[in-house]
Amino acid sequence: MSGLVVLLLVAVTSGDASSSLPCSAGWTATRHISSPHATQAAAADTEHVYAISNTTIAKYNRESGQLVSTATTDDTQHLNSGFFHDGKLWCAHSNYPAMPHESDIRVYDPEENTLSVYHVFSEPPGSLVWCIVKEGRWWCCFAHYGDDNHHTVLIEYEADGFDRERQRFTFPDALIADWDGMSGSGGIWDGDSLLVSHHHFRVLYRLQIPEKGSTLRFIEALHCPFPGQGFARDPVTDGLVGIDRYRRAIVYAEK
Repeated sequence: MSGLVVLLLVAVTSGDASSSLPCSAGWTATRHISSPHATQAAAADTEHVYAISNTTIAKYNRESGQLVSTATTDDTQHLNSGFFHDGKLWCAHSNYPAMPHESDIRVYDPEENTLSVYHVFSEPPGSLVWCIVKEGRWWCCFAHYGDDNHHTVLIEYEADGFDRERQRFTFPDALIADWDGMSGSGGIWDGDSLLVSHHHFRVLYRLQIPEKGSTLRFIEALHCPFPGQGFARDPVTDGLVGIDRYRRAIVYAEK
C-alpha cells in the first residue's frame, strides 16, 4: 500500500477529510459529552440527550452529562439515526451491511426505557438511514454505497401509513460526487428545506424539494462540527446535536 493511500485512509478514519464543495458558515460546537455509545447518531429532548450506537440507545442527563439508562433488544443490528416525535424517539434501523436489504423503524419510549419495532419495510429500496415526519407524513431515506450510492432515495409516504408512496426523490450529482462512496447519513427538516449530513465529512447539505422533477435541489453546503452520521434538532437551544464518532462524544452545536 502506498504512503498516499495510507494517509488518505488515516484522514477518513479520523474524520479529518473534508467536503470538496465550498462551505458557508453554519454551526459550531458549544459543548461535548463523552459517550462510548456515540457512534451512529444523537438526539435530544428538553431534559436528556441521547447517544445512539449500532445496538443501543444511551440516555444522558443533559445538564450533568451523567448516564441515566441504556436500552436495546436482542435483534437490534444497525441503528442509524433518531428523530423525536410525539415524545418518543423514532430510529432508522437496518441489517447493513448484510444483503438483501432489511429495514425497519424502531421506537424508543424514554419514559419506559424500551425499544421496540414500529414498522417493517417489505423489500426496502436500500438501507434505511433516517426517517422524519412532516405534516403527518413520513419521509424515509434508503441508502446505497460504493458504485451504487446514486441509487440512494428519499421517499415520502402517504399520511395513512407506509403502504403507498406519495413521491420519491434522488439526490443531486454534486452531493453524490462529494459522498466519497458513502451516502447521506442523517437528515432533518429546517423549515421548508432539508439538512442532510455526510457519512464522515463535517458538512451539512441544504436541499429543497423541486417544483418539478424527481431530483432534490441543492442549495448550499454548510460547515458543522459533526464528522458525519445522524444528528437532530436541540429543542432547548434550537441548535443541533450530533456526534463525533472518532472521539466518542455527543456534540452540541449552535449558529
